[in-house]
Amino acid sequence: MLCQFTDDSPQAAHRQTLKDFIPIPDIYSVGRLDRDSEGLLLLTNDNPLKHRLCDPKFAHPRTYWVQVENIPDETALMALRQGVDIKGQITRPAIAQRLTPSPDIAPRNPPIRERKNIPTTWLELVLTEGRNRQVRRMTAAVGYPTLRLIRVAIGPSAQTPKLTLDGLEPGQWRYLSTAEIEQFTMTKRPSPSRYFSRPQARSSKSQRRKRK
Repeated sequence: MLCQFTDDSPQAAHRQTLKDFIPIPDIYSVGRLDRDSEGLLLLTNDNPLKHRLCDPKFAHPRTYWVQVENIPDETALMALRQGVDIKGQITRPAIAQRLTPSPDIAPRNPPIRERKNIPTTWLELVLTEGRNRQVRRMTAAVGYPTLRLIRVAIGPSAQTPKLTLDGLEPGQWRYLSTAEIEQFTMTKRPSPSRYFSRPQARSSKSQRRKRK
């Protein structure tokens, strides 16, 4: 589906959106997944919190499971960890590791592209920025195209518990608890020596979480 509530494209009659699954008005996604990806999506009616979670200066980690074509060597993994060039800009350092054993995940519908003579590998990537199609471009840059991409967790920081897909089936959603919301609103701000930050209002307005 599209990670938005409306679709004005010529194919609109054939493409599902969030509106097909969530009958709640005036909420918006905090970052998006492209239509070919899967996983965790936060929805909110709290604009200051949305800004806080989307602005790269706050460096909220996002965890992805990525199935790539072939078997990445240590050189490729190190490049992902150090940052790769995407359209003239170097990505922030990421956590990159192989998932061994591979995660037990239901087959994708529609299925991924498979080649009988080429193996695949599952990686775990943790990013602190959200450029357009960043994961796919990063793995392609080191020579291992992404076949399947699942966002499995979102911040709020490396020191506090993550929001995960646990307990959610595809298309399901739930409200965040007060404690979960506070994890985001009380996350330590970035150092002023590295980033300029403007104070953001705290709010406890209802947040929602949905799995695509």
